[in-house]
Amino acid sequence: MGSNYQNQQNSNEQPWEDEDFEEEMEQLRLYDEAGRFLDCYIEFRLNVQGETYALLRPVDYPVEIFTVVAENDEEETLMPLEEHEIDAVFDTARAILEEQNLTLKRTALTLTVSGDLPDLDEEDVLRVEVEADEDIEEYQPLGSSFFCGTREYSVYTPLSPTLYVARLVPGQEPELLSPQDFQHLQPLLEQHLVSHLLEEEDWED
Repeated sequence: MGSNYQNQQNSNEQPWEDEDFEEEMEQLRLYDEAGRFLDCYIEFRLNVQGETYALLRPVDYPVEIFTVVAENDEEETLMPLEEHEIDAVFDTARAILEEQNLTLKRTALTLTVSGDLPDLDEEDVLRVEVEADEDIEEYQPLGSSFFCGTREYSVYTPLSPTLYVARLVPGQEPELLSPQDFQHLQPLLEQHLVSHLLEEEDWED
C-alpha cells in the first residue's frame, strides 16, 4: 500500500487540484444518519488510484457544548456533551447565543453557529488535553454560561480548524471516510497541506 502512494507521488501529474481562491469556493453537503446536513467548503481535491477525495471545512463555525462536572475552590472540570445529551439543552443554548447575534444550528457531525464571532480574549481561552495524542485543544467561549436544571453549561468554538475528508463519487452523496480509510490517505493529505502552507508563506514574503 505504501508503494502505491509512492508511485502516485512520483508521477508527473499532481494528484490534487487546488481550488481557485480568487473565486467563490465550491461547496458540498455532508449528511448523517439522522438526515441532518453540514455545508462545507472544498479546500482541495486529492486523486488516488482512480478515486477522488476532498478535504472539507464547514461553512459555519463548529461548536461544542461543555458542562461543569466537578469543581472546587481552585479549578473547575469541563466535559463536552455526548450526542444524546445535546437535545436537552439545545434550545437554551440557542437562546443564549442569539444574544450575541449568533445562530446555533443542529447540523450533521458537529453543532455549528453562523454570524460574527466576538473578539478573542486570550485570558478566556479554554485548553483541553486530548488523551489520545497528548495534544492540547484550545477553545473560544461564545456567550455566557447558562444553567439547565442544576448543571452549568457553556458553548465553545475550537480555535483549530475542523476538517473532514470525503470520497467523491459522481451521482452519489459524498461519503465521509472511516478512520481506517483516513489513515490510508493521511500521508498524502499532510504532504499537500505542508506544500500549500509553504506557498502561502512565499506569497506573504
